Amino acid sequence: MTTLATLYGNLAGVEFRTLYSNGRADGCLVGMPNILKTPYGNLVPQYESEDMGRRPVKPLYFFRNGSIKSIALQTQSPVRTPAGMVPAELVTFFESGSIKRVFPLDGKLTGFWTARNEYALAEPLRIDTPAGRITAKLIGLQFYASGALKSITLWPGQQVTVVTPIGKITVRTGMAFYENGAIRSLEPATPVKVQTPAGLLTAFDNEPNGIHGDVNSLKFGSDGSIEGLSTTQEELKVIDLAGKEHLFAPGMKNRLCGGEGQTIVPLRIGFTEERIILNGTPATSFILGQCRIRVTPFSRETGNRPYSCSG
Repeated sequence: MTTLATLYGNLAGVEFRTLYSNGRADGCLVGMPNILKTPYGNLVPQYESEDMGRRPVKPLYFFRNGSIKSIALQTQSPVRTPAGMVPAELVTFFESGSIKRVFPLDGKLTGFWTARNEYALAEPLRIDTPAGRITAKLIGLQFYASGALKSITLWPGQQVTVVTPIGKITVRTGMAFYENGAIRSLEPATPVKVQTPAGLLTAFDNEPNGIHGDVNSLKFGSDGSIEGLSTTQEELKVIDLAGKEHLFAPGMKNRLCGGEGQTIVPLRIGFTEERIILNGTPATSFILGQCRIRVTPFSRETGNRPYSCSG
């Protein structure tokens, strides 16, 4: 074991390290308690795995300039973030030294330690967001290098109600923000009626990604305009200048894991200043001023076709 000098104090009991060409440490494992003094609090890197719920000891990583890139903590510890004090087991940073991501828990999911076990350990956190103060169990928070909150990810089953450009909405999975604090996207917990350039649509994704809150199905522009949404309740008929009709509807697919019946695949709709884009495909986009759009309730018979169709 050796001792390694860092910008935050000496690390004793270093068991492994790789080096950048400038001689500074890229990463290392430590085998004994150490305290690193940072602007966000005194942090103790993980040096042993105390229970089956924690991951094996993870390396402490550094950038070339010597600042911390990521640190797994020995025990959940309070970390001073721009959103307030957050208990954390894993923290990542920008090269500038500002916080990038904070994870209250960093468990290892196995047959003996499940997401339900991890969820039971999670405590509700009270944090300040651009959409107001919320209280919920969080999987993680992400920040911009400036310190502005970029996104929050909620544990499955958690919901928060926030004020948006179109009114109060109850959110699940997560939400994301522009650097100026405007809401960038969110995942509605229940169907929400939204006025769009195509007409009144019901925003709801019955199968959100469920992994993180960085990208969500209901998207806003920085000015509060609607930039995109997913719907399971409406289908669109686009009539072009030649009078040709193009039908776009949610799809249908068999349930996973051998479940009986089918489930709906949401129709994804995006908007720019000039265009409507269906299912994220440039080939199925239309200039809004050069087409007519009819919105009708979704029919499962229509959904038995491919996810979108034209003709």
